[in-house]
Amino acid sequence: MTEPRPPQPPPVGGVLWSVAGDIRGLLMLPSALALQVAHPAVGAGVDEHSVFRTDPWGRGERSLRSALLWVYGGEAAIEEGRRLRTLHRTIQGTDAHGRRYHALTPSHYSWVHATGFPVYHHGLRLLHRPLTEAQERQLYAEWLQVGRILGIHDRDMPQTVEEFWPYYRKMLGELEATVVLRELVATDQPVPPPDRGPLPLRLLLRAVWPLILPRLARFRAFVTVGLMPPDAREAVGLEWTDEQERRLRRFARIVRAMVPVLPERLRYLPIAREARREARLSGRAPRA
Repeated sequence: MTEPRPPQPPPVGGVLWSVAGDIRGLLMLPSALALQVAHPAVGAGVDEHSVFRTDPWGRGERSLRSALLWVYGGEAAIEEGRRLRTLHRTIQGTDAHGRRYHALTPSHYSWVHATGFPVYHHGLRLLHRPLTEAQERQLYAEWLQVGRILGIHDRDMPQTVEEFWPYYRKMLGELEATVVLRELVATDQPVPPPDRGPLPLRLLLRAVWPLILPRLARFRAFVTVGLMPPDAREAVGLEWTDEQERRLRRFARIVRAMVPVLPERLRYLPIAREARREARLSGRAPRA
């Protein structure tokens, strides 16, 4: 009996390859995280076990690196999937409604993975361009590959786009404004200055942080709520006005115009940039 084939990362030159490491992904990531923690079990796990309050910059850096490895890591993607499952084995407790949870319960773990697709679907329409039907199907097929890397069984993931959207709408009915979600969209939460990067920059940021933080917090809340799919935003009761929507669309137009003309070293994050360079050297050059 042959052993099952190990999961494969998304293909070089695919939809995820083109967009995951683009700096615009940094704008969409907070919405995906907010959508994840809107699930009571996931929110409780993050509330009780995460260091996002005490080490926000380290936590963010590790989350971003992990997500990029899923797409660009090759063999390292498989190892990262195993590492994450090992990390989550001990995460369990009781949510705000007194229900027991475990991070690796399939319905919980698969929801964390699932949130990326609707956020990409919505965010790409604003910050890149709308997906064609073929691109939507390809993106979902590639996102299933990511799920398999994370150790999620096919039986726990909708296998087609047509199956995904009813699942997603059903899950929206289980979401709520958890404690962690409210913190992620709040503008008055204390956040320490960055503790990474060159020392002169860290010292400068520390000196001006009281001036920067309020503006940064407002911007973070703006993109977190604005780039969340509207039906999800409504499901968890996040307010969003017509004026905010107009501001978001103006901002998105600027992003769409500016980012594509940036040189690759500025447009793509380091892990993606290195993977693209290696792909070119090996003759598997990705689409721009």
